[in-house]
Amino acid sequence: MQNTQVILARRPVGVPQPEHFDITRTPVPDPAEGEVLIRITHWSVDPAQRGWANNVPNYSPPVALGDPMRAFAVGDVLASRHAGYAEGDVVEGLFGWQTHACLSGDAIARKVTETDLPRSYALGILGLNGTTAYFGLRETCAARAGDTVVVSTAAGAVGSAVGQIARLMGCRTVGIAGGPEKTALCTQAFGYDAAIDYKAQDVGAALADACPDGVDCYFDNTCGPISDAVMGHLAQGARITICGTAAITEWDPIPSGPRVHRQLLVARARMQGFLIFDYRDRLAEARAALADWLRAGQITTREHILKGPEAAPGAISMLYRGENTGKLLIAV
Repeated sequence: MQNTQVILARRPVGVPQPEHFDITRTPVPDPAEGEVLIRITHWSVDPAQRGWANNVPNYSPPVALGDPMRAFAVGDVLASRHAGYAEGDVVEGLFGWQTHACLSGDAIARKVTETDLPRSYALGILGLNGTTAYFGLRETCAARAGDTVVVSTAAGAVGSAVGQIARLMGCRTVGIAGGPEKTALCTQAFGYDAAIDYKAQDVGAALADACPDGVDCYFDNTCGPISDAVMGHLAQGARITICGTAAITEWDPIPSGPRVHRQLLVARARMQGFLIFDYRDRLAEARAALADWLRAGQITTREHILKGPEAAPGAISMLYRGENTGKLLIAV
């Protein structure tokens, strides 16, 4: 067997482009004692991969040149010499952009147990994206029934889950997305009470109309001008979750822009950074709740699936251009 890998061949500055990757093939090894051999079926494409590919200070070390691009993935156990896994198990973890992974069983994130649902969900609504939405909204934003919750990239894999969870909690939801197709998804597919098209509308004026009593919770996936507009509409005691900074392509040097100190002071608001890894001991709680909501039809998810390893080199830049219409995945 041959292992097809999409490796990081050249270090990007900003968003990785196709020319930063190469596709290579190597023999698939046999698992050693304590190891598991996995045939991977789906790769995830996530905004975090921009930071993983760049050689800048981050919450995790950069991907080494020549290594498979770091990525969450799901697949089937082909052979196991680890007591915790058997042939045929479906598993999920940071296996990278490769068709086969041979690694210690202790490095596998989990065995996928929601086998009545599509396995690809393990990388989206039941994976990094859904659990990020669950804890970022419920814990960091501390959303409560009756709150007005504003979400940027509201039609994306994380944002769409935030809006739906907030609605289940009894919140009023306002999504910010780019273009008529995505704002229609916000209201028609994901149940937002209102949606703002940042490409066609004045975001500040639209927020004034949609949030007459101010913004109680802001789930920020973008930073940049959209977030600057939201800061002018904070309700007293507002809570802000910083989950992503997709609008900023380069942080060296740190870009200049409006200061938020005055808005936070006047509103007595709280802004806090959030990483899902802070809740690694509670992920099963979030997955169980999300799976039950999916089975009951209380939430939904959309997937945008590319085909084959050849699609991977351009996938991250596609994500940052906003061309996907659901959780972006690659079916290997």
